[in-house]
Amino acid sequence: MKTDYTNRATTAEIRTRFDNDVERFSNLDTGQLTTIDAPLTMDLCTSAAQYINPAATELLDIGCGAGNYTLKMLSKTANLNCTLNDLSLPMLERAKERVMAQTTGTVATIQADMRQLELPNSHFDIILASAVFHHLRDDADWELVFSKMYKSLKPGGSIWISDLIAHDSPAITQLFKDHYGAYLETLGGVEYREKVFDYIAYEDTPRSVNYQVDLLRKVGFKNIEILHKNSCFAAFGGVK
Repeated sequence: MKTDYTNRATTAEIRTRFDNDVERFSNLDTGQLTTIDAPLTMDLCTSAAQYINPAATELLDIGCGAGNYTLKMLSKTANLNCTLNDLSLPMLERAKERVMAQTTGTVATIQADMRQLELPNSHFDIILASAVFHHLRDDADWELVFSKMYKSLKPGGSIWISDLIAHDSPAITQLFKDHYGAYLETLGGVEYREKVFDYIAYEDTPRSVNYQVDLLRKVGFKNIEILHKNSCFAAFGGVK
């Protein structure tokens, strides 16, 4: 049965929320607090990229937000040419300002829905995608974007994903919803927990690690690696 996404947030609504939330995404030390283990997964994804592609020159950051992942990458592989993509123009402007101060390489920005991106083939050494793919809706969206990522990487290039995830078992889904809810309560109590759960239910359509790993393989990636998983969040990637 085809899933109905008409009751989910529109692209315009998602863009507006992020337009008004730049400051929260501009802390390199903490990452996003609502993401469990955000600093750890940022370090793991960028370290994996550094180890897999030590001679990298071209970086693509999908859904770059205010630029935290690119800045972390630049702290390990200096002076990359950086291509930054985000739906939100204020996010892109903040990311560009921060990244330009940390690299002598070129910095290009693309304000676009990731599904509409037109990327050069075999161009990037590293793709970083943090907290962005969970906005994709149906299977066609997911396969389209993962295929775009694969085609745009050089042979031997790698993609590293850190994201909100779903689970395939209803019982495990409930387990980790309870686990995540308890974590959110430590940040702002029951009211904050419900606020976060409400916007996830309206805005986000994450898929499981199993689904995404299978899709990475389907579009051509090899050497798939799971870097970290805790509750409703995971970091993983693959090599072309």
